[in-house]
Amino acid sequence: MKQVSILSSAVAAALFSQSTMAAVITGQVLDKNQQPISNAEIHVHGKSQSVVTDKQGQFKIDVDNKGQLHISKNNFIDKRVAINGEDQNVVVTLTPTSVETVVVYASALHKNSLEMISPVNVLAGDELKDKAKPTLGETLKGLPGVNASYFGPVSSSPIIRGLDGPRVKITQNGLDSSDASRIGPDHATSNDSLAAEQIEVLRGPATLLYGSGAIGGVVNVVDNRIPTDNIESLTGAAQYTHDTVSNTNTYAAKLETGNDGFNFHFDGTKRKGHDYDTPNFELAEEHEEHEGEEHEEHETANSVENTFIDSQTVNFGTSYVGDHLTLGVSFGRIETDYGIPAHEHHHHEEEEDHDEHEGEEEHEESVFAQLEQDRWQGYMSYALHDNWIENISLRVGYTDYKHAEIEDGAVGTVFTNKTTEARATVEHKLGLWHGMAGYHYTESDYDADGEEAFTPASVTKTNALFVLEERQFGDVTVELGARLEDYQIDSAVSMAEHHHDHEEEEEHHDEEEAEIINYSEDFTNLSLSAGAIWQYQEGQSVALSVSRSERAPLSAELLSNGIHIATGTYELGLGYHIEDGEIHFEPEDIEQETATNFDLSFRRFIGDFGYTVNFFYNDIENYYYQQNTGLVFDEEHGLESAADADEDAMAVYQFTSKDAKLYGIEFDVHYQVTPSALVKVFGDSTTAKLKDDEGYLPRIPANKLGSELQYTVSDWKFSLTGTHYFEQSDITAYETKTDGYTLFDASANYQLDLGPVDTQLYINVDNLTDELGFVHSSFIKEKAPLPGRNFSLGIRGYF
Repeated sequence: MKQVSILSSAVAAALFSQSTMAAVITGQVLDKNQQPISNAEIHVHGKSQSVVTDKQGQFKIDVDNKGQLHISKNNFIDKRVAINGEDQNVVVTLTPTSVETVVVYASALHKNSLEMISPVNVLAGDELKDKAKPTLGETLKGLPGVNASYFGPVSSSPIIRGLDGPRVKITQNGLDSSDASRIGPDHATSNDSLAAEQIEVLRGPATLLYGSGAIGGVVNVVDNRIPTDNIESLTGAAQYTHDTVSNTNTYAAKLETGNDGFNFHFDGTKRKGHDYDTPNFELAEEHEEHEGEEHEEHETANSVENTFIDSQTVNFGTSYVGDHLTLGVSFGRIETDYGIPAHEHHHHEEEEDHDEHEGEEEHEESVFAQLEQDRWQGYMSYALHDNWIENISLRVGYTDYKHAEIEDGAVGTVFTNKTTEARATVEHKLGLWHGMAGYHYTESDYDADGEEAFTPASVTKTNALFVLEERQFGDVTVELGARLEDYQIDSAVSMAEHHHDHEEEEEHHDEEEAEIINYSEDFTNLSLSAGAIWQYQEGQSVALSVSRSERAPLSAELLSNGIHIATGTYELGLGYHIEDGEIHFEPEDIEQETATNFDLSFRRFIGDFGYTVNFFYNDIENYYYQQNTGLVFDEEHGLESAADADEDAMAVYQFTSKDAKLYGIEFDVHYQVTPSALVKVFGDSTTAKLKDDEGYLPRIPANKLGSELQYTVSDWKFSLTGTHYFEQSDITAYETKTDGYTLFDASANYQLDLGPVDTQLYINVDNLTDELGFVHSSFIKEKAPLPGRNFSLGIRGYF
């Protein structure tokens, strides 16, 4: 109640404050040939409201204090101009660049992609629409340093520099996506690429603003469901796409309108597809049912069963944007059914009362997921333009997430996650330092019920204070940051005594003996960062950053204890100890995972030739990962040696912590050969191993090298991309190597002239040569290869 009261007072004060406009800034934006630039965006630093230039490159904007204008335009380097708070006229000349510059919302300090100290990629506009897939992992996997976990194309999460799961924070407008994708790779993320305005990928630790878990990076999905600029007229967009590889139809629409400072947003998507086709491949060998029987012929397949998708999303938002105040609220609903490949339950028919087929020993039930999520978000921003306080903002969110696994038409395991999150920030200027200080609160109430509830219910709370400051020293910008976070986890852990007698009464007696342990633990995570970027020539820079980040284990890493059917393993958390074939809960001396990361980047983004080259080294103490214990779990006998077990027993993997190091390079080079032709070369390499020569880390993506040709002629735009994924042989003792493969993708886009409607026809061809490829980072790589040749035919229109 106290927090609500404070928030209400702040909103009331903002609403009843008086506007004190002091000056009008007029000006013109020109290129190097002194020709006007239209549709350039101008806003006062610290304010969300902006204006755009007209056909003559002219603009007019109201200000109430001295400060800084930020001028941006695609294919030009951003420029900042100081203003004195009095009426004045400015003329701004922008320098062209062949690299698209986009303001990175996740940067917090209004930086564009070329000004960031940490490496960043932004997908936006038509490029995002062309590359958008049902999952974030598949949408982003072509970027340097980014790969995908891949549990089929409908459940695929991003991997950044070999790190995934809890180490990659996935946010929507800066707030956690709050799904269950970190519990297991078969759980899809709840973010839809089609509804996004842009998707930002921040590599390296981004723990200061987004929490201790983001030691690998942040993927921020930005949409306009809460408009922060005034919308003066009705605008919209619509899109339809058909994919041949899975017979998928996708529809998307967006409408926005506004009047007198009040704005409204709607967007929705509908996607329905079937199992996807693949090149012909050998199915993984099944265990023989009869001893001594041999089969020389292997069964093959040209599709992956149980990979359908049926999804719909809808988002509503409204806002009021005034001279100083922005207030908004939004609601989003996601409903998705999707198949989970290689996720099958084996049932012995003789043990089931409803058996109708006597004589059949067993059957397999395909499992699919029903994902539902309701998401509320609120936003308030008040621009003061005081002597030292520039802006006060608050983002709040509440998410109700449910993931049910449907087995033979009935609900099996149900995962739920209810999350409350709030982030309050104050942007300020203290002397020559410009920065942001804030408070971040999250509470996640996770529960699981059913056969596959291998992680117990838990409540996780975090309270954090953070600060981020920057200062310019000539051509060098220095950035310092810190975050102090209290992380608390509470759970009721059930420990059952596993006696495996055949009498049903004794089994029920064992269930009654389950011991409940109330577990509660507090961790204090401290993260620090320092970095600098040197613009040593116009359009050229070098950046260096150093960070130290602490992370406490998630409930899945700490408390897991049960069968995870999707991965075919029995999972144990850090808090357990195995002794004489028995599992004991002894969560003692759990130390935080501590990452010390170094990033060195070289960039050129002026003229026809440009590049970005990033070198990174990440030294991690107490790295959490799953290790094969050499034991297996059998429902009849419990834990036992793999040598003595039945063929259907599941390998036991336990989370452990050891020191590790990850290092590598990622690059993106481009050359504008002619005004119509652009060539790109990109690639990445990551090495991830334990220290003291203890071997490699599991499921690290293969290195990749690619090239892209873009060609524009008249109203046509063409592209051809080839990407080679190298063999991955740097593996653990319980992995198999993955052969290399090469994928070719092509696209053609035609611009139609239909008056007020900007219309595009497009065709994309993925995997042009129908290459068979297996993803090394996938838990089911041998059962779910990449899709075969796919034609995506579509039309999109804007008005």
